[in-house]
Amino acid sequence: MSDWGPVFVSVVLFILLSPGLLFQFPGGNRFIEFGNFKTSGVSILVHSIIYFILVCIFLVAIGTHVYLG
Repeated sequence: MSDWGPVFVSVVLFILLSPGLLFQFPGGNRFIEFGNFKTSGVSILVHSIIYFILVCIFLVAIGTHVYLG
């Protein structure tokens, strides 16, 4: 049996935290914008830092595991 927890957590967080898909922080005109499908360099940096923090929390601190098979 292999551990699929890190794969699922990483893919879901990557989809949810893609800048401009659901939200963009910081936005172009406002502090936060929702569903504008645009991005900027600062937004990519902020979303990357948030992604790294959440992956560390879910995989290292909580230890999410999913076994299939």
